[in-house]
Amino acid sequence: QVQLVESGGGLVQAGGSLRLSCAGSGRTFLYVAMGWFRQAPGKEREPVAAITWSGHTTYYADSVKGRFTISRDNAKNTVHLQMNSLKPDDTAVYYCATGGVVTDSGYYGMDFWGKGTLVTVSS
Repeated sequence: QVQLVESGGGLVQAGGSLRLSCAGSGRTFLYVAMGWFRQAPGKEREPVAAITWSGHTTYYADSVKGRFTISRDNAKNTVHLQMNSLKPDDTAVYYCATGGVVTDSGYYGMDFWGKGTLVTVSS
């Protein structure tokens, strides 16, 4: 059974930083893309960042470019999201996802999701 477990969410003041992590288990993640989505209250889930297995291709939403950095540790089946210069608009539940395709314009066709971790940015 595939499991994705997110951690690292919490409450932070605007301008602060958080580092999210997602640990995967139950399958091989060899050649599998991984990424992050978020869903704010009253809004649809949106892609935030994604990375291919090799790390050669990454995707970032325009709203987070220059502030967020995605990375992965293939030996540990983990993906991280370093979030700097956080804004109140970044407040959302952040979900880890695997599978699919990463392009420089988006992240599509994910097959597994975590349960999410809440990030709250106060003004």
